[in-house]
Amino acid sequence: MDFTFGRNYKTVNDTFADVGTPMLGFQVGMICDFRLGEYFNFRILPSFNFGQRNLSYYVNKKTIIDMKIESSMLDFPVQIKYKAKRINNYRPYFIVGMSARYDLASKNKIDPEKSDYILLKPFDFYYEFGFGIDYYLQYFKFSTELKLCLGNVNVINRIIDIDNAKYVNALTKLTSNIFMLSFHFE
Repeated sequence: MDFTFGRNYKTVNDTFADVGTPMLGFQVGMICDFRLGEYFNFRILPSFNFGQRNLSYYVNKKTIIDMKIESSMLDFPVQIKYKAKRINNYRPYFIVGMSARYDLASKNKIDPEKSDYILLKPFDFYYEFGFGIDYYLQYFKFSTELKLCLGNVNVINRIIDIDNAKYVNALTKLTSNIFMLSFHFE
């Protein structure tokens, strides 16, 4: 999980934001798969995601302040799956779709003891692209999948505390990115 952001280069107090290293997360969900034809499926994959994203702030070009943003998201992706022709016991596929995510860990108030300097909006909308391989085993189908999820909503909540205004004003836009490696058992 990671962020893409727009910097505000016109800050008065010399506070600039930077994205920290991407962090690992965990997802648990289920698969609802509807066959549309020999090569196409319509998929709904409701799930629950856990993860963390980091932001770093440079104050006066030397002091670094790190902020950890934890997320627990309800995820409702809808996808179209295009499958290639089956070769022996495997079948590659591509997916494209959209997802709505609701962050249950988003807050309405800043907690200074936890180093929270900005608040995020709970709702986000993503475009999803990926590919994978279905492996047909004796009793079930096992799939590995790589997927990129690109957030489209500016998730900065513009509720500003006087003490933390410089952190919110250092960003013009903040969107989420998620790169997923998934294992499916069907």
